[in-house]
Amino acid sequence: MKKATIIGLLTFFAFTTYVVGQQEEPAPSLNSGTISSQFDYINSVSNNFQEYKVVKRTNLDKIRKNVTDSLNVFKDQLVTVKKDLKERQEQIAGLEAQMSELQDQLTLAVSERDSFEFLGMPIHKSAYSSIMWTIVLILTGALLFFLFQYSQSHKVISKARKDLEDTMEEFEQHRKNTLERERKLKRELVDAMNKRPV
Repeated sequence: MKKATIIGLLTFFAFTTYVVGQQEEPAPSLNSGTISSQFDYINSVSNNFQEYKVVKRTNLDKIRKNVTDSLNVFKDQLVTVKKDLKERQEQIAGLEAQMSELQDQLTLAVSERDSFEFLGMPIHKSAYSSIMWTIVLILTGALLFFLFQYSQSHKVISKARKDLEDTMEEFEQHRKNTLERERKLKRELVDAMNKRPV
């Protein structure tokens, strides 16, 4: 967190210096301009003594006040930036929580869309579809099997009826032949009894 703050401050100072440097610089003084230009001004108005610069105490106090004021402004701005950063982090945390909740709701909605309860048990639609098609195929197979069995049984029954009819005809013919034979035998018997001398 401290590194981010320092980087933010350095970026802010660099940007401020760049923006101020791009603008037309007013005449140098201790009442306006950047801190750097104020130091340049003090350097230019100060007297030289051997290899030293002699600075007026009023100028030194003025630049100290200006630096302190600038630092206080930067501190206030830093406090504001930190406050904004904290608010944004809280907003981000809130949005992440909402996103997580929405993701859970989406997952639940997709799960509810793709499944339903069948006979009191939750079942996925694809599994239900597979089960239903399996049942349909089994029932179709059973229907075809029973139709085949029915046609085979129908053939057997038809053949049995035909055989029965043929047997009944043979039996009827045999009965007629037997009756005819019996009549013939009775006639012959009657004729033979009539021919016998008494």
